[in-house]
Amino acid sequence: MKSIAPTGARASFSDIAQSTPEDWEIINREAHPYDSAVGERVIEHLKLLEGEFGGFPVDRLNHSLQSATLAHRDGRDTEYVVCALLHDIGDTLGSYNHSDIAAAILHPFVSPDNHWMIKHHGIFQGYFYFQYLGLDRNMRERYRDQPELFHLTEEFCAKYDGPAFVKDADVLPLSFFEPMVREIFSRSPHSIYTKSGN
Repeated sequence: MKSIAPTGARASFSDIAQSTPEDWEIINREAHPYDSAVGERVIEHLKLLEGEFGGFPVDRLNHSLQSATLAHRDGRDTEYVVCALLHDIGDTLGSYNHSDIAAAILHPFVSPDNHWMIKHHGIFQGYFYFQYLGLDRNMRERYRDQPELFHLTEEFCAKYDGPAFVKDADVLPLSFFEPMVREIFSRSPHSIYTKSGN
């Protein structure tokens, strides 16, 4: 759909059950600029991680940048690098399920495998420290029957998430990754709200 500047028009219903085709024409037109700017909002939200350490050696934004930098320098494709960059974006609102939040944000725009990797990375990362919290470090074993996804997520944690806590690391700045984020979030989304997604 070609981008159209919003006019400020609004639908007329007070109960969505009484909405009309004309109402939805207005909503589709007026919402498009906002919906198509989701990449910009993701970038702004990612910046909220700056300065938040939570006891870790580096702040959460730096950790995200380190993960993305490692993936990029290892030759991973744009989608994978963006997944690495955003894997902990859920920390701001989902302290107890950050992986789910990140996966939900990425879901309409990335492959099923990369979505699965981000959704489960918290459990796989736990292999390295859950035992110090009185938890089962082998919680990830419940997914061993999906060997390709298991390996994908295990590798992500071992190569790009786990080693990304280096103080004074040589990291690429967020501005380097912003065009990649915009590219991924400008894709036609797979969603219940689109014909391609249902």
